[in-house]
Amino acid sequence: MTKQTETDLQETWETYTSSWQATTEDAKRALCEKSLSRDCVYTDPLTQARGLAELITYMLEFHQQIPGGHFVTTEFMAHHDRSIAKWEMRDGNDTVIGDGVSYGEYDRHGKLVSMNGFFKPPGN
Repeated sequence: MTKQTETDLQETWETYTSSWQATTEDAKRALCEKSLSRDCVYTDPLTQARGLAELITYMLEFHQQIPGGHFVTTEFMAHHDRSIAKWEMRDGNDTVIGDGVSYGEYDRHGKLVSMNGFFKPPGN
């Protein structure tokens, strides 16, 4: 596999973030399988999910708490199969309800193997 460019990694990142907005488990799974390694690890201040099944379960719980919730990348930088993305969390009406930063690591095929979200949890 050739070295991934920043554009390649951003495309993978955007496919991954679109999985948070997908409304069905099947749609989430399809997007995750396209952009994530099966043994990926997702970590944020509230949880750690190992593998696609745990992450998709967490995404579905997110949608129960915030119907229509999704993320919009506002800035993206990448090098050496690593990325930083600044983002806004938005509700179903596209109103910004939070923001944060995520760090990602990619495998040699350009799929995410580690996603680490940083944000202030509710109540902090």
